[in-house]
Amino acid sequence: MIKVICLGKIKEKYLQELITDYKKRINKYHKLEIIELKDVNDLEKEAIDILKYIDSKDMIICLDINGKSFTSIEFAKLIDESFIKYSNITFIIGSSEGLSPKVKDKANLLLSFSKMTFPHGLFRGILLEQIYRSFKILNNEKYHK
Repeated sequence: MIKVICLGKIKEKYLQELITDYKKRINKYHKLEIIELKDVNDLEKEAIDILKYIDSKDMIICLDINGKSFTSIEFAKLIDESFIKYSNITFIIGSSEGLSPKVKDKANLLLSFSKMTFPHGLFRGILLEQIYRSFKILNNEKYHK
C-alpha cells in the first residue's frame, strides 16, 4: 500500500478533482490511502499526530525542500525497489511550517521535488501525478515522455 500523510484539508474544488483523479488512476496499480490530518501550526503537536500513522517497517519518505532529488525514471525505480524491501511506502507532506525533526528522523529518505515552494494542495497533486507516472514507467505503458 502507498500512504500519503498530509496536513490540512484541500478547499479548492479543482485541486480536490485533481487529487481524486490521480487517486483513481493509481488505485488501478496499487492501493493508495490519503490521510489528512489537522494543520495546527505546531510542529510538535503535528508530529504526535503523524507518528500515529507511520510504521517503522514501512519505507518512510518525508517531502523536504533540502531532500534528495530524482528524475521521474529514478523515482519509478525507487518505488519499485521500495516494494521489494517494504510492504508499504508512506509519503509525508508537512504543513507550511515543514516537518518536526521527530518525524524526519523516522524517514528512510528526505525527498525534494524542487527548491521552490508550492501551495500544499497543488503539491499533493504533483506527488500523486509522479506516483502515477512511476507505475506507467514500471509497466512500460505509454504516458511518460
